[in-house]
Amino acid sequence: MKSLPISTKERIVTIDIIRGFALLGIFLVNMPAYHSPDFLMQLYGIHKEQKGIDYWVDLFLQLFIQMKFYTIFSFLFGLGFYIFMSRAEQKGLATGRLFTRRIFALFLFGAAHLILLWFGDILHVYAITGLLLLFFYKRENKTLLAWAFSLLFVIHALMSIQFFIPASTLEEMKEASQQDHSGKLTEYMQVYGNANYAEWVSYRFDTEIIPILMNLPVTMTMVLAMFLFGLYAGRMGFFQPDTPHLHFIKKTQMITFLLSVPLVIFLALLKLHIVDPGIYRQAAVQLFTSLSGMTLCFFYISSLTLLVRNERWHKMLRPLGYAGQMALTNYLSQTIICIILFVGFGFYGKISLAAGTLICLLIYVLQITFSYIWLKRYKFGPTEWLWRSFTYGYFQPMKKEQNLKGDVKGTTM
Repeated sequence: MKSLPISTKERIVTIDIIRGFALLGIFLVNMPAYHSPDFLMQLYGIHKEQKGIDYWVDLFLQLFIQMKFYTIFSFLFGLGFYIFMSRAEQKGLATGRLFTRRIFALFLFGAAHLILLWFGDILHVYAITGLLLLFFYKRENKTLLAWAFSLLFVIHALMSIQFFIPASTLEEMKEASQQDHSGKLTEYMQVYGNANYAEWVSYRFDTEIIPILMNLPVTMTMVLAMFLFGLYAGRMGFFQPDTPHLHFIKKTQMITFLLSVPLVIFLALLKLHIVDPGIYRQAAVQLFTSLSGMTLCFFYISSLTLLVRNERWHKMLRPLGYAGQMALTNYLSQTIICIILFVGFGFYGKISLAAGTLICLLIYVLQITFSYIWLKRYKFGPTEWLWRSFTYGYFQPMKKEQNLKGDVKGTTM
């Protein structure tokens, strides 16, 4: 019996729209690292004071975007895992084997993306962490939630350790770090500006990839927590058109909004230096960015879920769904476009934060347009087609069937 993928009629529009929204947020967060040495500056604690309009763009990104969207994407991965496994079970397919092949293909995409193009890849993290979901698929709902909240507690407790280190010790550590790596930024810029592709990839392996992999356990902890929330939401059927849980979704929206307000306000006070804990300031910004990221993540998800149920809002938000349906293709193409634009054409380090944000929005609009045109003719995005074909063991039919009048049968759901 052939293993069949989810048909276009089985898709849930709400999920595609939320995924498209998350894709935009991730792109906004990633853009500074595409056109500037943002990664190295964060790695070595080198702080850059933004001025003018860049100052306010940075503040907006920190308050409402930073660490708010990869959490949504992670949540959706856990949700997608449930949908994939449950529908495979309904068809009597070997769920474990199919999911393992799906994860292995994702890992190949992620490894190639990480090594050959960009340090900020999240796909390899999802692939490695995703295997752990197999151990939770049959567990009770209360077990999923207990693990998810416990993992979040652990990761934020680890972030808080810095507050118990004496200020004098942190000052010494900061000075030593800046002295040891004072020339690293210049070298980094020279490589990104002048090296050929082979030299660039080789340099990135030690400078970027090794630190990223060393941080993998920490990243996986947060990602797994969001996976489990998504798995729980899938089981409960929160995103089904006929869901009986609208009251719970509205309650979640209200609670997460009320929690987000004081967290975002305090984060703003830190960023504006109205509240200044001295040497602990950066640690406080990191902690409250993450905490507000959790609450705003669920506020965004619940708000979009409710808005999409309104016909007017559904039409307005529907374009996000086209990009979301081709999220893997669009995610990878964002890197390819930006590497060519900033590194290939020599604009690296020469773009302001505000200009980079405008470029990001323009590229995303073009991606929505491309996705809409592509999906008029084809069932899947090109990378999604490869992923599905690898998962199910045979090449998937790409073109949508057409009737005698030339109209495409079915609608994307």
